[in-house]
Amino acid sequence: MLERLKALLIRFPALRSVKIHIFLLMLAMGVIPSFVMRIGILQSYEERAVSLRISDTQAQFSIIANHLLANNYLQDTSNAAINAELEQISTLYDGRVLIINNSFHVVKDTYGISEGKTIISEEVIRCFKGQNTTNYERKGGYIEMTIPIMDSVSSAAASADTARTADTAVQGVLLASVSTESIRTTMEIMNRNALIIEIVMVIFIFGIAVGISYILIRPFNRVTQAVNEIRDGFTDEPICVRDYRETEQIVDAFNQLLSRMKVIDDSRQEFVANVSHELKTPLTSMKVLADSLMQMEGAPIELYQEFMQDITVEIDRENKIINDLLSLVKMDKTAAQLSIESVDINELIELVLKRLRPIARTRDIEVVFESIRPVTAEVDEVKITQVFTNLVENAIKYNKEHGWVKVLLDADHQSFTVEISDSGIGIPEADYDHIFERFYRVDKSHSREIGGTGLGLAITRNAVLLHRGSVRVSSVEGEGTCFTVKIPLTYVKQETGTK
Repeated sequence: MLERLKALLIRFPALRSVKIHIFLLMLAMGVIPSFVMRIGILQSYEERAVSLRISDTQAQFSIIANHLLANNYLQDTSNAAINAELEQISTLYDGRVLIINNSFHVVKDTYGISEGKTIISEEVIRCFKGQNTTNYERKGGYIEMTIPIMDSVSSAAASADTARTADTAVQGVLLASVSTESIRTTMEIMNRNALIIEIVMVIFIFGIAVGISYILIRPFNRVTQAVNEIRDGFTDEPICVRDYRETEQIVDAFNQLLSRMKVIDDSRQEFVANVSHELKTPLTSMKVLADSLMQMEGAPIELYQEFMQDITVEIDRENKIINDLLSLVKMDKTAAQLSIESVDINELIELVLKRLRPIARTRDIEVVFESIRPVTAEVDEVKITQVFTNLVENAIKYNKEHGWVKVLLDADHQSFTVEISDSGIGIPEADYDHIFERFYRVDKSHSREIGGTGLGLAITRNAVLLHRGSVRVSSVEGEGTCFTVKIPLTYVKQETGTK
C-alpha cells in the first residue's frame, strides 16, 4: 500500500503540494463528520421506529391472543368477529397472522395458504415454553414475532412454577409478520433530504477549504518568491516572513545560510586575490631574473648561479602554493583514502621538528619537544605529518624574535594529545570560529608579508577530522597561542550508506 502511494505521488507531483494536503484535510474534516452523522441519525431513527412498532404490535396481538382463548378459537375458527379482527389487524400492519394450536397445526392463516399445515420452528417451540420472540428482517422489510396464547391464570402460574407448568399453560401460538415498509419509506425520504443537505455542505466546505488552504500557504509562497529573487540576483537582503513559526524557522535558517554563503563568497574572492598575487609574484620574479640574464652579455658564472638560486627559491614557493591547493582538494573528497598504519608518534614529531628547527634558528626561536610517554597510534603518516608541520610552522612564522615553540605529547587509553604552544602574536577571540576556514587570514597584511595562502589550518582540520579527531585553539592576543590536537589511538573506519 505504501509503495502504491509513493508511486502515485511520483506520477502526480501536484499531490505532494502542501496546499493540496491542507485542502484535502479540510475537506475530509467537513465531509466525513457529516456522512457519519447522516448514517448515525438514520440508524438511530430505524432502531427507534422498529422498537416502537414491535412494542405497539405486541400489545395489539396480546389482546387478540386473549380474545382467541376466551372464544375457544383454537377449537372452532368459525367465529366471524375474531376472523374480522384478525383480517383487520393484518391489513392495518400490512402483515400476516397465523394461529397455531398445541399440536403445531396452523388453524388460521390470514393469507389462507398454510391452514392445516404443521409448523415446527425454534421460535414456535420457545413460544410454547412461554417466551415471546421477535426478529427484525431488515433486508426483507418485516418484523416476525410470536405471542403465546394462554389465559391469565395459567400465565401467572407459568411465571411462578416450573417450565413443565408453562408448557401445559400455553394453548397455542400467534405467529405474526408485520411489514416495515412505512419505516423504510420514511428512512428513504430522510436519507434523500439529508443527502441534499450533505451535498450543499460539501460544496460550502469545498469553497472554505480552497480559501483556507490558499491563505495558509501564502506565507510559504512569499518565502519561495524571496528565495527566487535572491537566486536571480535581484537582491541579497535577508528574508523576513514572520507569519508562522514554521516560516520563521525556515527564513532564519535560510538567512543564516545566506550570511554563511556571503562569508564564503568574500573569502573566495579574497582567496582568489591572494592566490593570484602569490602565484604571480614568483612568476614575475623569475621573469625579471631571466630577462636580466638574457640582457647581460659575458656575465660571470657567479652571477648566473646567484640568479638561478633565486629562481629556484621562487619555483619552490610556487610549488608550495600548488601543493597546498592540491592537498585541500584531495581532502575535500568524501571518499578520501587514508593509508592507515601503526606509527611511532614520538619519532614522527621529532622528524617534523628536525626539519623546521633551521627555519626557527633564523629568528632565534627555541623549539622544545616534551613527551610524557611513548605513543604508537594507527594513523595516516603523511597526513598527520602535514598536520604537525603546518601547526609548528605557523607557530614559528607568527612568533616574536627570540621566542619559543613548545610541543607536548601525551596519551590515555583511547587517544593521544599534542599541544603546540608558542610565544607569538596570538589570535583575537573573535577569529576563533573562522581560523580553520579555507582562505581565512587573521592579519591579512601581516600574513601576506610572511607568505602562505591561508590554507594551512583548513588542511590541518580536514586531516584531523579524517582520523575522527578534534583540534582546538586557545590564545591570548600579544602573548601566544596553543593548538590542541586529539586523535584516537585506534582508527575506526566509518561505515557509509546510501540513501
